[in-house]
Amino acid sequence: MNNQTVADLLYKIADLLDIRGDNFFKTRAYRIAAQKIEVLDEDIEAAVNEKRLQDIPGIGDALAKKIQEFVSTGTLDYFERLKKEIPEGILQLLKIPTLGPKKVAALYKELGITTIEQLRDACTEGKLRDLDGFGEITERNILRGIQLKEKTSGRVLLNVAYEEGRNYLEYLKQCKDIKQVSIAGSLRRWKETIGDLDILASSDEPDAVMSYFASYDGVQRVILQGSTKTSVLLHNDLQVDLRVVSTKSFGAALQYFTGSKEHNVKMRSLAIKQGFKLNEYGLFDKETEAFLVGQHEEEVYKKLGLSYIDPELRENRGEIKAATTKKLPTLVDYNDIAGDFHVHSTWSDGADTIEVIVQQAQKRDYEFIGIADHSQSLKIAQGLSEERVEKKRKEIEKLNNKYDDIHIFCGTECDIKSDGTLDYSNKVLQSFDFVYAAVHMGLKMDGKEMTKRLVTAMQNDYVTFLAHPTGRLIGRREAYALDMNKLLEAAKETNTFLEINAFPDRLDLNDVHAKMAKDRGITCVLGTDAHSIKNLSFMHFGIATARRGWLEKKDILNTYSLKDIKHILER
Repeated sequence: MNNQTVADLLYKIADLLDIRGDNFFKTRAYRIAAQKIEVLDEDIEAAVNEKRLQDIPGIGDALAKKIQEFVSTGTLDYFERLKKEIPEGILQLLKIPTLGPKKVAALYKELGITTIEQLRDACTEGKLRDLDGFGEITERNILRGIQLKEKTSGRVLLNVAYEEGRNYLEYLKQCKDIKQVSIAGSLRRWKETIGDLDILASSDEPDAVMSYFASYDGVQRVILQGSTKTSVLLHNDLQVDLRVVSTKSFGAALQYFTGSKEHNVKMRSLAIKQGFKLNEYGLFDKETEAFLVGQHEEEVYKKLGLSYIDPELRENRGEIKAATTKKLPTLVDYNDIAGDFHVHSTWSDGADTIEVIVQQAQKRDYEFIGIADHSQSLKIAQGLSEERVEKKRKEIEKLNNKYDDIHIFCGTECDIKSDGTLDYSNKVLQSFDFVYAAVHMGLKMDGKEMTKRLVTAMQNDYVTFLAHPTGRLIGRREAYALDMNKLLEAAKETNTFLEINAFPDRLDLNDVHAKMAKDRGITCVLGTDAHSIKNLSFMHFGIATARRGWLEKKDILNTYSLKDIKHILER
């Protein structure tokens, strides 16, 4: 059982207690414990087995017993009893953006609303606007939230699918009857959300492989089991499909089941024009049905006269034409990154000290690390006053003298006010090595106002990067109504680097916008927005998004030499 599963359970308990109207400090205790477990840099099972749960800040005897029960048995009696007190649909209401436990409790107690359908009807009929704490604007926001939830329904974030896929793959690699095995589908293309998890294997003993696959510890139930395809449901309700093919067809099947559907349609059309037939079993001569190639993906593309197309590009966005003319980009590699610019420390709302962050960055073989804590107006994130900025700068100066194999940049994630001015004076901004400009408040401006706000911020001489430019939170908050073309024009004119924020629920800029930036000659910057050293691993998802946006090494500041980065930031 992983840490996030335990944390999610504690968050759910806190929500249910809030809805029931329990004491604030009781619900807060569950949330604090969940936050601590989320960023714990060891497996929660080790702490349980070694009876060290109480060593984790925020976890007392009572919570430790509940966590131990859940980790040991997979269920928690207290949670099951709590769920029976609250109608089942209430938990689904909590998944709607803009609705927290207190609002859900009010809807339930005042209007008897227990389902999303009832909530939609109540909003449409104007029944919420007379409730204390609600109003006409709240009704509209809830309806938008319902639409957003339905649009992403049944899909999980990339990092969740990645972890489940990686663990399942390691398990399958231990099966002696499997010759080759690979992730396929949208996870192999690194899409930002994943529906079902697809895995492909080759074997001469498919039935044995299917039995092994269905015996995985994380399986909640087997949906169907056959000799060519088996589907299971994991404990987090993620469906995983395994297909088994012969070795000679593995490459063709991997190409086919990786997708996308649109890419495959183009590939099959190209094959037909050249006198071939392409399917999951291989590439065949259309006239004689003779098998030509299929064991390796690369030979399928080569036989069709194409350069090999990386999975991240297979979205029918011009990659086949580029592969035909040998004009595909040499995508940034997952090992090309020299450092991370966007990391939060205990100076604001991060979980780790700067020195701990530096030591973790060294383990990742980074040449630099950028500490970008929040600015003074963001009180909820303990933003730094101007006096604290100077103290932080001096600490970084000392650490730079202590560590000679990595450089620490002193940066800030500075709030953009509603009029486009920044949260610090230019005198303070000038003291940083780099300045991330970011929006955290006043998110509901119309497109014209928000575009003007961001453009004005980028025109400040001391702004280096624009953080999470569209402000979206996948499945929870839609992007600002921006004029992206004007934003890109301003970035180009002001030499502002646009961030691809690697935090899995942001991935902002997204792949399409990253490609638009590249086409205009705008350099991007990658930042994990890490609030814990565990989050530093999110860089992988930012790189994947950059690759989906056709970005090469030269398009990303993080790949430059430290000497060049220092020169660019000084300039």
